[in-house]
Amino acid sequence: MFQLGWFGNLTAPEWAPSPTSPYVTDDATTWMDGRFYIDQARNLERAGFDFLMLEDSLMVPDMYRGTSEMALKHARYAPKLDPVVAASMLAYATEHIGIICTASTTFYNPYQLARQFATLDHLTRGRIGWNMVTSSEDRAAQNFGMERLPEHDLRYEMADEFKRCVEALWMSWDEDAIVADPDTGYYADFTKVHRADFEGRFYSSRGPLNVPRSPQGTPVYCQAGGSPKGRDFAAKHTDLILNIPIGVEGMKEFRNDIRRRAEGFGRNPDDIKVFWVVLPIIGETEAEAKAIEQAWADAKDYNFEINMAHFEATQEIDMSQFDPDKPLPDDVTTNGHQSTLANTKKAWGDKTIREAASESSRITSIPLVGTADQVAERMGEVAEEVGGDGFLIYNQPMSRHYIASITDGLAPALRRRGLIRTGFKHQHLRDNLRDFA
Repeated sequence: MFQLGWFGNLTAPEWAPSPTSPYVTDDATTWMDGRFYIDQARNLERAGFDFLMLEDSLMVPDMYRGTSEMALKHARYAPKLDPVVAASMLAYATEHIGIICTASTTFYNPYQLARQFATLDHLTRGRIGWNMVTSSEDRAAQNFGMERLPEHDLRYEMADEFKRCVEALWMSWDEDAIVADPDTGYYADFTKVHRADFEGRFYSSRGPLNVPRSPQGTPVYCQAGGSPKGRDFAAKHTDLILNIPIGVEGMKEFRNDIRRRAEGFGRNPDDIKVFWVVLPIIGETEAEAKAIEQAWADAKDYNFEINMAHFEATQEIDMSQFDPDKPLPDDVTTNGHQSTLANTKKAWGDKTIREAASESSRITSIPLVGTADQVAERMGEVAEEVGGDGFLIYNQPMSRHYIASITDGLAPALRRRGLIRTGFKHQHLRDNLRDFA
């Protein structure tokens, strides 16, 4: 068996017909009231998904040709709602599914983050997770009064200390600190509430936190770093890791590497779940699914613009400075998502920028195209060959049509094969994630 997660973003759903969403709805202008995402979370929970992961970014990209045209034309990376604020609404509308919120260690204050996530863990009765990111955009830094981000590896050093600081705050209340004893008149036992007194190179906090110990103690830790520094951070700190593999062999290499690193940090590698980011394309027939895939491949102008928007947001590289009829220069570097740039260079090879960027922008980590039964069968084979642990389904922008193809098509096909859960055994997200070895 394996587990399912969903990559979500609180931005505009599909607003025009596309191969995977042939219908136009009013969701594109009403999504900001949250009802679209409530419906999404409920459908995912019904389908047996372990969690909904809400990504985030903190800027409006404007690197490509010096304007925000590409980002706003396609509603990629902006506009966007705050996932930490939205999480309590989504949790109140559901009972079991975990809600994982993205929050940046570069821009948050440790006390603020500790207080917000402890609050969310209480409000969700132990279903909250934290997707730990270091951020990758100087434009975001400039929104917080900084000229530019710290260097890539330094951001991970800061994140390591940030996590230790917030944990000191979360642990400042003993589990039995609240006594609510009418005989003694004490609500909380002051001897069981402690100062954190955390002093580090980058952060300090006196404590104690003014929120009691939450149901899980700490939120579930999630991370998606692919660089050597990011892999070390994930292996040392996280409960689950998100990765976009290149084929089954890439999946094996990544999972084995993470498990080896985890053992090096004295951790049980079985406590870390690796979720593969995939994009299943489901059709009522195999021919229909392949036609959908081909339609994305044929949308060359769209694909080119989406890839330009992706580069300006995640790499902060203005691709318009390069000759589009030549390959991407070898000496291009970034202080942003380094593993994404490395994977792009590898995938593009000797193709010109125009050729490579005009190809389908859909995630093709492993081909999952066909009927619900065909895709379910293939996911089972891959999980068996790789050794687990789960799949994170990604499609952007989102639509009710695509969600239904997964929750009402693929998920039942997986369940018929005994590949995914039929119910939730535990209240807490971390316990449900560790259901399957």
